Amino acid sequence: MKEYHGKSVYKGIAMGPALVLHSKDQQVKRTRIEDAETELARLEQAKQASKEQLQRLYEKAMKEVGETSAAIFEVHQMMLEDEDYLESIENIVRTEMINAEYAVALTGDNFSQMFASMEDDYMRARAADIKDISERLVRNLLGYADMDFSQIPPSVIVADDLTPSETVQMDKKKMLAFVTVHGSSNSHTSILARMMNIPALIGVPVSIDEIENGTEVIVDGAEGKAIFDPDEDIREKAKEQIREAEEKQRLLQDMKGKENVTLDGRKVNLYANIGSVSDVGYALENDAGGIGLFRSEFLYLGRNDFPSEEEQFQAYKQVVQTMGEKKVIIRTLDIGADKQADYFNLGKEDNPALGYRAIRICLTQTEIFKTQLRALLRAAVYGNLSIMYPMIIAPEEVKQIYGIVSEVEEELKCKDIPYRLPEQGIMIETPAAVMVSDELAELVDFFSIGTNDLTQYTLAIDRQNEKLDAFYNPHHRAILRMIEMVVNNAHKAGKWAGICGELGADPELTETFLKMSVDELSVAPSMILNLREKIRETRVTN
Repeated sequence: MKEYHGKSVYKGIAMGPALVLHSKDQQVKRTRIEDAETELARLEQAKQASKEQLQRLYEKAMKEVGETSAAIFEVHQMMLEDEDYLESIENIVRTEMINAEYAVALTGDNFSQMFASMEDDYMRARAADIKDISERLVRNLLGYADMDFSQIPPSVIVADDLTPSETVQMDKKKMLAFVTVHGSSNSHTSILARMMNIPALIGVPVSIDEIENGTEVIVDGAEGKAIFDPDEDIREKAKEQIREAEEKQRLLQDMKGKENVTLDGRKVNLYANIGSVSDVGYALENDAGGIGLFRSEFLYLGRNDFPSEEEQFQAYKQVVQTMGEKKVIIRTLDIGADKQADYFNLGKEDNPALGYRAIRICLTQTEIFKTQLRALLRAAVYGNLSIMYPMIIAPEEVKQIYGIVSEVEEELKCKDIPYRLPEQGIMIETPAAVMVSDELAELVDFFSIGTNDLTQYTLAIDRQNEKLDAFYNPHHRAILRMIEMVVNNAHKAGKWAGICGELGADPELTETFLKMSVDELSVAPSMILNLREKIRETRVTN
């Protein structure tokens, strides 16, 4: 039995078999070999395994997202048979007498750089494909096979860290808990854990390579500890704690169908934050009054090319139709910072949190933006959809956005495609937006305060930097004063203002927000019933 301590990002307790996820960015060592033919036989086995994996992915994607999106896996299978690519690997193995892993990684880097430097857009896009298939080959050579989350038992995920693009591809029904060596309490992995209502620990000093898949793990979020291979007494105690937690959750079900109203009659809308179409089920299951934040960038992650207008339209349409008359606020893409997609070719930035991201991409690469806007305006016909624009810092940006929206309207009119111009709002995430929120309120239909970014920009603290967690204080008076200022300016202009950041679910601030007359709180689906209970126990007036 081994016990490790880390920082809890969601309390609760879970027990189950470990599923170890090795980093895709494995450091491949250059190793001398004695027999090139044996090494090339290993390469052939890894190639066949890769093709079989890609075929399974193709068949799964065909069922779930359609032929257009599934086609990339066919392309990858064909690229694995490319003569130039394979000859380069074989030549390096034979002439330098080095291991296949290193030869694949070197060839992948060389070919990827070659494609990236080409003028043709299509050929440049193939750079990401080469990188992807090379990483797949290396993983298979190292024995790190793809995880098929639909086939695994419910598991405790153990990893060095998890990226947004990795978490979005997981089958959330199979996740019992997260344990990561690195990560921040404000990372997207942490947000995902809170959304799913599962225990999660970060900063756990466990050696990933020493953990075997299937090892039983207890993750205790309340105590901030993970116990690997526990003894019988500890297992029985954990089972009892799990039963108690399930009973508490059962009692919370009594909150379903009840109003979000304080003891003295103050009402507030309680919505859900989601990151994919499948998350709508979590929102409905937890009795959300609507969707306050649909993170549309997750349609762009975990893939090698831009989602088409039709693909986006179908996703947005499905969400608004499923939610019926309830409001669905869809945030336009917020790629950049910690959410990277290679095919955007954003390049490396010294400070990506302050860099080329979100609305800045949309206003400079307008065709990407127009594709999303066309899909959104078309989907608005089918339900109560609102559009929200992230990272706004000035009224001029809003006016520029409206100009692009008008162009999209004209395009749809000319093609006689049904559409509706929905309610349009912005996220308040920067001190600049706060200070000009009186001017912004005159231009938009609503505000949604993104407290995660607002906190990091106000406190000058990178929320992804785990070394600064001790300095990160989301309850800082400056943050609370900014929120109150934004709400007041919205109300003066006759507009509503909500909070869609992590602070919205903080029970220590619920009464404060209600006294500020915040109109809406949008939180992880798992927090809705807890927050409703808190609201109904609160008295705003003394």
